[in-house]
Amino acid sequence: MTDEDVLAIFEQCGALLKGHFVLSSGRHADTYLNKSLVSKFPGPTETLCRALAAKIKERFGEAPTAVISPAMGAIIFGYETARHLGKPFMFLEREKGEFTFRRGFGLTQGAKVIVVEDIVSTGLSSREALAAVRAAGGVPLGLACLIDRSGGTADLDVPLLPLTTLNVESWPADKLPPHLAGTLAVKPGSRGVQ
Repeated sequence: MTDEDVLAIFEQCGALLKGHFVLSSGRHADTYLNKSLVSKFPGPTETLCRALAAKIKERFGEAPTAVISPAMGAIIFGYETARHLGKPFMFLEREKGEFTFRRGFGLTQGAKVIVVEDIVSTGLSSREALAAVRAAGGVPLGLACLIDRSGGTADLDVPLLPLTTLNVESWPADKLPPHLAGTLAVKPGSRGVQ
């Protein structure tokens, strides 16, 4: 699957949006990827996750014993990727602001896992998910995602396996470019922003 194929799926699902957005980080951008609009369609979701599973197999073979995703946005993509890998799937939830395993989920000491995210921007949620896996005794082999929106700059301490990389520029609220200044901002993020 090429970079163009991935972005075409987002466009076909109406998930590649243009406008003025306040991201989860608080920064402003003129492009937003609404992965939830992709996950409402089983066919495109299956296509993306099959490709992500192939990328994981190519890099790690049969080494992963499970797939872990942070709730909420990455659950569908993590589950579908795990299905294509033939591995168990679990998800992390926030409890008192930190990711943790709940609902009877957990890892055996030394379990080698892949964390699957939807979109990586700054890497903050991804780092929190990796820390939760380690706190539960797991060994994260890598982090796979549909799109690396950081343009390759997300600071992770494991290999990052994106289906595609997209460099989306963002700005602090007090330094907006002319095409965003004075326009109404939408807050589509999930980190308590909306």
